[in-house]
Amino acid sequence: MTIKSSFPEGFYWGGAIAANQTEGEYLTDGKGLSTSDLLPQGILSDHQPKESKSEGIKDLAIDFYHRYPEDIELFNEMGFNCLRLSIAWTRIFPNGDESEPNEAGLAYYDKIFDELAKHNITPFVTLSHYEMPFGLVESYGGWGNRKLIQFFINYATAVFERYKEKVKLWLTFNEINMSLHAPFTGVGLDEQASEQEIFQAIHYQLVASAQAVELCHKIIPDAKIGNMLLGAVNYPYTCHPNDVLAAMHENNQWLFFGDVQTRGKYPGYMLRYFRDNNINVQMTEQDITDLAAASVDFISFSYYASGCASADPKHKETGNILASVPNPHLEKSEWGWLIDPKGLRYLLNLLYDRYQKPLFIVENGLGAKDTVTESGEIIDDYRISYLNDHLVQAEEAILDGVELMGFTSWGPIDLVANSTAEMSKRYGYIYVDRHNDGSGTLERSRKKSFFWYQDVISSNGATLKR
Repeated sequence: MTIKSSFPEGFYWGGAIAANQTEGEYLTDGKGLSTSDLLPQGILSDHQPKESKSEGIKDLAIDFYHRYPEDIELFNEMGFNCLRLSIAWTRIFPNGDESEPNEAGLAYYDKIFDELAKHNITPFVTLSHYEMPFGLVESYGGWGNRKLIQFFINYATAVFERYKEKVKLWLTFNEINMSLHAPFTGVGLDEQASEQEIFQAIHYQLVASAQAVELCHKIIPDAKIGNMLLGAVNYPYTCHPNDVLAAMHENNQWLFFGDVQTRGKYPGYMLRYFRDNNINVQMTEQDITDLAAASVDFISFSYYASGCASADPKHKETGNILASVPNPHLEKSEWGWLIDPKGLRYLLNLLYDRYQKPLFIVENGLGAKDTVTESGEIIDDYRISYLNDHLVQAEEAILDGVELMGFTSWGPIDLVANSTAEMSKRYGYIYVDRHNDGSGTLERSRKKSFFWYQDVISSNGATLKR
């Protein structure tokens, strides 16, 4: 029996990478030092590096800076019609506050976009993916300073003007809600920053995002620009009403970002949270006008795992960065993430019901330690199973009536972890011979999942095991 795919014609199939985790060459061609370049060292409260910058695994990463033609050819071989990637803000404005952009940085991304165009791969560009100029942290205190709004808009203006004929799909900030859990990564604040400081910085970032949406619509009228959430969906741990309310409150902590970026104002439940916790976010009338004027064209999100929420704090444990209550009905990955494909269907329905805007799954995948056999093969059936089951649930959501634009799995080629600078946690269909100690040839090779994804794309999802 032939199975007919329910994925729509024109569906975007591809993968997602980030400049700071793939490019390397962290100070080449005028690039400045970014916050990501200092991870996992972090910073002290006076915004100085804990230790001087030394050569590390991120400084070369997987050398996408030089090897992009080879890597894009491999993406093309898999059948990608879309690649989500980011521009390194520090390649365009090395310190963040320059009056003119760095031409060498702009020219570099011209080459990337031209290479993608040769293979009919649509570029899908994130403006800020877990990095910002460290100069803006040192000199201005990161996003805690209102001046960063204008610095970000200067950057957005430069890239919108430069690439307006080459890039028609944009995102503002990667996983914008992660600033609540990793403030240095998200907004350039010390990890011990108070909620007051973090929410003020987030407000400035939300205003900057809104202004960037309006700017994109003005400079590139035929473009679409979205936001990007970490889809941290939580279920009630039990059917006790207190647990149901606990789950509601946990979900609201990240859904509020989508509410502001879609509906143009702070929701009442968040204003109550501010009142109850003595948080006083300073916002001007112009801020309120800017937020109200800009609504994203689509909602994009990452989804790796679900969690549970309980009113009883003794149930909570930490997995990855987020703390949640473990779900006894689900298995865990090597890194302790709960594997929940049906959670993706639930999340897609939740977001579509809430916003009635097109959705885009821009990150999903399984991080695992891959083993190379004596014959040089990587048999990653565990990754195939994970991705297959999630895509089947994405298709179920389409059948539910969800408008889904595309799927770009995280790390289609092995890359360096942002927060820990590891290579051992691999997501790719393409293996990169590089290891945690920096050894390796950087040679690329195809995993079993490479050919699986190739078949999924060529059949528009019909080869999925349902």
